[in-house]
Amino acid sequence: MKNQSISAPQPIIDQLEHLGNPISAARRIVSQHCAAQHIDGAFDDIAHTLSFLMSYNGSSATFNSYRREVERLLQWCWQVRHCSLTELRRQDLESYIQFCQQPPATWIGRKQVARFHSRNGDRHINPDWRPFVIQADKLTGQIPSYFALSQKSIQAVFAILSTYFNYLLQEDYLRINPIALIRQKSKYLQRHAYQEPIRRISNLQWDVVLETVELMASESSEHERSLFIMRCLFGLYLRISELVADERSTPVMGDFFADADQNWWLRVTGKGNKVRLVTVSDDMLDALARYRRHLGLPKLPYVGEQTPLIPKIKGRGPVTSTRQIRYLVQHCFDQAYQRMREQGLHDEAQELRVATVHWLRHTGISEDVKFRPKEHVKEDAGHASMATTDRYIDTELRERHASARFKKLKPSMD
Repeated sequence: MKNQSISAPQPIIDQLEHLGNPISAARRIVSQHCAAQHIDGAFDDIAHTLSFLMSYNGSSATFNSYRREVERLLQWCWQVRHCSLTELRRQDLESYIQFCQQPPATWIGRKQVARFHSRNGDRHINPDWRPFVIQADKLTGQIPSYFALSQKSIQAVFAILSTYFNYLLQEDYLRINPIALIRQKSKYLQRHAYQEPIRRISNLQWDVVLETVELMASESSEHERSLFIMRCLFGLYLRISELVADERSTPVMGDFFADADQNWWLRVTGKGNKVRLVTVSDDMLDALARYRRHLGLPKLPYVGEQTPLIPKIKGRGPVTSTRQIRYLVQHCFDQAYQRMREQGLHDEAQELRVATVHWLRHTGISEDVKFRPKEHVKEDAGHASMATTDRYIDTELRERHASARFKKLKPSMD
């Protein structure tokens, strides 16, 4: 069977709040999923899978990324390989990785859409959903002519599926972890003999971004929130998931607090549900005071204050979607890009065009590690090891390049 002849799959796994009991959900999924009805073991496949995913109910971001990978695999098993998870072997996983690198056109969507939607109190399949999505190029706006997984995406496939299979091994559902058999010497994973450079924006680009958002805030007060968010991402090295309310925590104003020496800190719940303290600089404290004045609050938070850190523009309560923060930051980048183009800074503008939210965290860390003790930066950033922080120190690369800059293609005769 050629890939292109494979029909579009139905979505399998709904949002966590709509799943309910894994056994009941598994029965419902198998009864509704055409391909699963013809596979012996499909019920056990999905029941074990749901139990695995529900163990990540403390983080919606982790749940969503794990759901994406295991659902793709189940779709392939049932609809392409026509087998249960228990039948998979090493060669099957190699075929699956090849499939992911060149999925059929019927499995590729043009935009991110929800798997299911509600209608009259019931959940219904979204016919526009696809397991893979190909998006327009950020610079040109053109849709690529073919689909290809990036190295980062391939690494995520291996990492998540390895965790998934290990869980199924521990539950005595599988006898082997097929992904582990190909991971170490896989032809799909590149191993670099060098350290990938940290992706960040330049100081000039950050200056223009910050100036642009300040102008936006002066023209419309609703952009005071945008300005505060941008300063948090850069000045406190925050991840966007650390700004929104989710199952782990709800960031509130009272998370900013002063110690006995009147030094200010921010309490953050980060990756792995780990709570850390981030130092708050004088500039950041001024930024907080400005934002609170905009909200009609006293200059600084009081102990235990429950005001949402990032409130919704419309309605009450905190922002709960990382996508909303991502769109907000992208809008700020787009506005700064236009201003740089108008100022004749075309090369710098093009680089900013491909920047992502996470680059602000990288930029803040990269700047601070130049003059702060790296142990302090490590704690503020929430890095698990010093090796991660060391990646932001590019002194060795600078020295290496400087030593080679003036070598000649035609050496002197002396």
